[in-house]
Formats: sequence, structure tokens, C-alpha cells
Amino acid sequence: MNSTVEFAKMNGLGNKILVVDMRGRTDRVTAEAAIALAADPQTAFDQIMAIHDPKVHGTDAFIDILNCDGTKAQACGNGTRCVVQALAAETGNKAFTFQTVAGILNAIEHEDGTISVDMGSPVFDWNRIPLAEEFHDTRRIELQIGPIDDPVLHSPSAMSMGNPHAVFWVDRDVMSYDLARFGPLLENHPIFPERANITLAQVTSRTAMTTRTWERGAGLTFACGSAACAAAVSAARTGRTGRKVDVHVASANPPGVLTIDWRESDDHVVMTGPAEWEWSGTLDPASGAWQRDADIAGSGAAVP
Repeated sequence: MNSTVEFAKMNGLGNKILVVDMRGRTDRVTAEAAIALAADPQTAFDQIMAIHDPKVHGTDAFIDILNCDGTKAQACGNGTRCVVQALAAETGNKAFTFQTVAGILNAIEHEDGTISVDMGSPVFDWNRIPLAEEFHDTRRIELQIGPIDDPVLHSPSAMSMGNPHAVFWVDRDVMSYDLARFGPLLENHPIFPERANITLAQVTSRTAMTTRTWERGAGLTFACGSAACAAAVSAARTGRTGRKVDVHVASANPPGVLTIDWRESDDHVVMTGPAEWEWSGTLDPASGAWQRDADIAGSGAAVP
């Protein structure tokens, strides 16, 4: 077996993604390789999307997702859009069905280049999010940062989009909060036995909101697709917005918007947004040693 595999450096609204082609192999990208790649400024990433041969009939691939700390992730909406763009460039197909540990995801690339991912149904039951203690209504749970009589953040909405999320509602610019300081404390709070993604959300209208996220296992991120879904669903669930919302990701680079539609017809959450190819190369999935391909003008196929 060849010791190296092809990979692409991509991003979804700046959410740094490595798409790694593991098809035709039985090994995996190791945690040690992920940590080494994350430590290198040129390959630093938020998530690795490792494409494996399908395990279930009717699916196009199994996607193994790793965070930059080497831990496994259940879902990554921005990363899934990157996989779709890569495979669409390779195959010419526009519609794909993927298996992840969180379930089956369907995705499609549109004529304008944007990509929609069906993220499935949200989960609100406290023990399935999961939370460490029972909350009858997870639209608002007891959790705060700061003094008891004047908390900086408090009473988040909790839910799962295949991974646990807590959404704190704020009235001012989400960039004005020291999320780099609060994020680790909240991610690792005992109320979240599997840790959690922490999002600040400012609702600006019935159809728009702004978010910023501390991502579980990755830290401050330019964008987090599943967090945008969680914020949009939580906003609708608490009566702050309707079921279709444009989520402006405050820290996205380049700036951008994810359109989130929590469909009433089937309870599924559909996320639509862009993906961007940057460059490609080869890497060793065991060690993380890598080599960049010669620069190519234009984007071309991300995973040949």
C-alpha cells in the first residue's frame, strides 16, 4: 500500500478544512497525523474530512471527521460542502449521499457553485444532546459565565446537530466578547459530558442573525456550519426568528453568509453556502508528513 494519499486544503467561509482521499485503503488518518498537520501553519485546519469507501449500499462515501486536536467529530457542515465540491470536480456529479458517525447526509452542488447539505433533524432531548443533568426544556438551560447577579453570558439554548451545541443570545456585537477566554471553560463545562460547541448569536431581524463560535476540539474558528444550523434552529425554536434564516458568520474569512432552512415538512435542517479550493498535495496518514503539489492556476479538481 502506498504510504501517501492525496489531499486538498480547502475552506468553507474560512473554516479550514483538509479533504483527504482514503478511498481504496483500510487504514485511517491517525490522531498523531492530525495533530502534526494542525501544528504546521501551512496545513493548519479546523477539521479533516477523510473520504473512505462506502460502507452502506446507496452511499457515495464514508466520511471520517477529525478535529485539530486529534479527536473525532460527528458532524461538520462546512467540511461536507468542501467534500462535495472536491468530488463534483472529480466526477462531474452534483448530488451525493455520505455516511458519517452521526448518520446519513445528502448534499447537492448548485449551478451557482453554492452547496446545500441536508444536516438531518435537530435533537433537543437533554440526554441525547447530551447534558449531564435533566432539563425539561432545553430552549434555556442553567449555565452562565460571570458574576451571579450580572453574568456576561447566561441561559443558552442547547441542542445537537449530530454534535452538541450551546447557543448564547447576546444583544451586542458578537466580536465584542472575549470568546477566546470563555470558550474553553464552556466547552469543557461539566454539564457537557462530551464537551460542546459554544456559539454567540445576535438576532438582527426575523430572517437574519450574526454568530461567532468556539468549536469543540478546534477552538476559535472562522466559521462552523453545524453551529450556524444550531443557532438558526434555536432562534426559531425560541421565537426569535422564522424557520429560514441568513446566518452572517462574524469571523468568516472571506466574509459570508450561510442560509439555514429548518424545513417544517420533514424537520430537516438544510444548510446552503460556498466552499473554496486552495491547493493540493500528498500526505502520510500515519505521520502527517506532507508535500505540496506544484501550484496550478485556477481551482480544478481538489481530489483527483
